Amino acid sequence: MDAQSRGRANEFDPADQWVLNPQTGDYELRLNNSGGDSAGASQAPGPRIPRRREPVRDDDGERENTNRDDGGERRSQVRDGRGSGRRDEVPGQRGRRSANGPRGQESSDGETAGRRSRKAPKARRKKALLWTGGTMAFVLVGLSVGGYALYQHFNGNLSTVDIGSAGNKNVFDNNAPVNILIIGTDKRTGKGNEGYGDKGSVGHADTNILFHVSKDRTNATALSIPRDLITDIPDCTAKQPDGSEKVIPGTPNVRFNESLGQEGRNAGCTMETVKEITGMQVDHFMMVDFNAVKELSTAVGGVEVCLAKPVKDPDSHLDLSAGEHKIQGEDALAFVRTRHSFGNHGDLDRIKVQQQFIASMIRQMQSDSTLTSPTKLYKLADAATNALTVDTGIGTGTKLASLAQELSKVNTKNITFVTVPVLDNPAEKTPVTVVLNPPKADPLFAMMREDTSLTEVKAQEKAAKSKQNAALKGPKAAAADVRVDVYNGGKVGGGAQKTVVWLQNNQGVLKSTNKANAPAKIAKTTLEYAPNQADQARALAAMMGLPGSALKEGTTDAEGLQAMVLTLGADFKGAGIPITGPAKVPDGIQQANADKAECAK
Repeated sequence: MDAQSRGRANEFDPADQWVLNPQTGDYELRLNNSGGDSAGASQAPGPRIPRRREPVRDDDGERENTNRDDGGERRSQVRDGRGSGRRDEVPGQRGRRSANGPRGQESSDGETAGRRSRKAPKARRKKALLWTGGTMAFVLVGLSVGGYALYQHFNGNLSTVDIGSAGNKNVFDNNAPVNILIIGTDKRTGKGNEGYGDKGSVGHADTNILFHVSKDRTNATALSIPRDLITDIPDCTAKQPDGSEKVIPGTPNVRFNESLGQEGRNAGCTMETVKEITGMQVDHFMMVDFNAVKELSTAVGGVEVCLAKPVKDPDSHLDLSAGEHKIQGEDALAFVRTRHSFGNHGDLDRIKVQQQFIASMIRQMQSDSTLTSPTKLYKLADAATNALTVDTGIGTGTKLASLAQELSKVNTKNITFVTVPVLDNPAEKTPVTVVLNPPKADPLFAMMREDTSLTEVKAQEKAAKSKQNAALKGPKAAAADVRVDVYNGGKVGGGAQKTVVWLQNNQGVLKSTNKANAPAKIAKTTLEYAPNQADQARALAAMMGLPGSALKEGTTDAEGLQAMVLTLGADFKGAGIPITGPAKVPDGIQQANADKAECAK
């Protein structure tokens, strides 16, 4: 019997081999290939594999995946039929698995035959499920189940892109916020997607959400960026197939969606464009195409949506009556793609509908029906990891699971959806594109850079803010005694010189020196000082409107005429303009909460 035949003779569903150990509160993978009855399978000692170890694959013959043609590298492995554990690289055509996951038979109550049901005490069962909690859904649905399945099984599903220095090499930093760019491309893949997007498209940044998770993990902001936003795409570096790097010149005054796919730009270029617009450093990206929407919505068992009026769209083929519906597959894709059925029939109204869809997916992911079903978790994780292309910084199941564990700390009620404030493009007689609305966009970006929640959260966040602001309280040195070197790491040309002139002429800080450009661009302005310069730091912070988070105190005292170091970041808008962000969202910016269901209008 060859490897493939032997694999088919011993088919089983890996999801149904996970058993909750009541002593540890962890799921364990217990394999039994004997084909015996369910009782025997449950009682057989077999290997017990805690979920934090390396993947263990079933002996179902060759598993074949391919390199993607969208810039991601498909890692493919095969385990031979003899069960030797040998793994070889397998080239060839990509074989996307069905959203229903690996093979297995389910009984009428949703549990797979051949597995004995075991119930753990409530507290232990809760412990085992807590770190699988849902977060961003839609694309982040893979993360929300990461602790349970991704960590063990799905390295081979993921596709990765090396974005060089554009992102964070670490999965996350414990003492910093996390910024993840979610990209939905208009690339056509999969059967039935011919009617969507541009034919032959290499994939543009069609749907874009910057998911900002606060430093203390109490809240998150999902910022939608319109694809038709006119912006400047900066220079970026893209890794080529041969391993070399190519610098792609920036392009001024073009649509945001051209930051991906055009001129050889990869997702790292889109991340750099987001940084250019918002002043926020993006840590990682996750990208999906049309087909992923169908697969993920099906794997989760459908997504509940509400319509304030009936919709029959001949373009997207969405045909739904008014009221509540549970949609998946083609209907789910049509729902998030339609732009002629809601509001003013434009992209901004479509963004609102997409936000409602994602919020509903989050609620579905955190429901007991998902978290307590190993079969559903497996199917969901399999579909999600097959759908995802990510940067190499999170390009393994282990790393993705680690990030999932961190993101799942955010309570759903503290996830806020908001869209970049824009105006119709005044340069167009009949506007089809939009431009930033600075009076509203700048304060919103400042709030996010300062890690200010858009929702009311627990005392934990307020305590963290209070601790940061404590550095601003205390005696302040006289302006004549403040000594500071100023570097420009921001976007304002000549910022260091302009700041020094303003400090000397307007504030009386005569001991300020222009040190020209900083070694590298930074997102946030920082002031580094020694403990015995704290009074000088407080004085300078008051003059410039620096937040407490900008103050970075050293560990050793300054000696002699040593100066503090002020490095201007992307949040610096000009000399004399306070850098501190507002305490609340500017009026007129529409927000949506992930914890509340809304009907599309």
